[in-house]
Amino acid sequence: MRIVFAGTPEPALPSLATLIASHHDVVAVVTRPDARSGRGRALHMSPVAELASDHGIPLLRPESARDPQFVGELAHLEPDACPVVAYGALLPQSVLDIPQHGWINLHFSLLPSWRGAAPVQHSIWHGDDITGATTFRLDAGMDTGPVLGTVTQVVGPRATAGDLLGDLAESGALLLRQTLDAIEAGALTAQPQPADGVSLAPKITVDDARIDWSHPALAVDRMVRACTPSPGAWTNFGEDRVKIGPVSLTTSVTEVLTPGEILVTKRAVFVGTASEPLQLGDVKPPGKREMLASDWARGSRLASGDVFS
Repeated sequence: MRIVFAGTPEPALPSLATLIASHHDVVAVVTRPDARSGRGRALHMSPVAELASDHGIPLLRPESARDPQFVGELAHLEPDACPVVAYGALLPQSVLDIPQHGWINLHFSLLPSWRGAAPVQHSIWHGDDITGATTFRLDAGMDTGPVLGTVTQVVGPRATAGDLLGDLAESGALLLRQTLDAIEAGALTAQPQPADGVSLAPKITVDDARIDWSHPALAVDRMVRACTPSPGAWTNFGEDRVKIGPVSLTTSVTEVLTPGEILVTKRAVFVGTASEPLQLGDVKPPGKREMLASDWARGSRLASGDVFS
């Protein structure tokens, strides 16, 4: 099939690479415009744009998917299907109607669970044991279109959002290719999503990622892993904002610690919660590199009895 791929960030790369290596003809790639990043705020292409350029695939980078020039260019390409992975912009009906077989979206949850921008993070935050990826045909709703295929994935007890998203990006790429193969063969019928089991996964902001130590240890552990690596869980120590990497549940501390209270030993740093204490892993103080919590404690002269606010 003639396909136009749409995607922007790194998790879309396995899907694009898999489709480039397949028998399908990737005639163009749609991605977000170049964006400023880094200390110098220089313009950089998206990861998907870089991969497409490396393979000599034409790029479409509209500021808006409603741009008449973009709509005309896409229609001129006459794609049979448009696979899309984390493109990052809503598509109007005029664009959805162009490919014969529609826009085939790869979403990193088992729909209708976790519709929205941050399905992997919400899956970990809410303690799901099983998640997965779904291919479905885009419609005008938010991840509401009919389902074409699924793949499941166990959520490991120590998995971060970055870990899980990396796994799903790989398994989802194979699912996406298989979905397109089946569509081409006429061997696939889309199934409406069930009305039950709908949950929403809005984007997690920096404010959302502030740790509330008055929650139980298990809830804090899940929240920190859900926010790793982005946007990064954090807490206040005095006037400083300290980023907190994945923590560990522990039963080795006999002291009773109030929520946010710190216990410093020779080799570890523990923090009180509403239940048992948690052991800190890596932390990132403002303006410094990520380091072991014990190293930070020594350098900052952290003492038992200090408190995260």
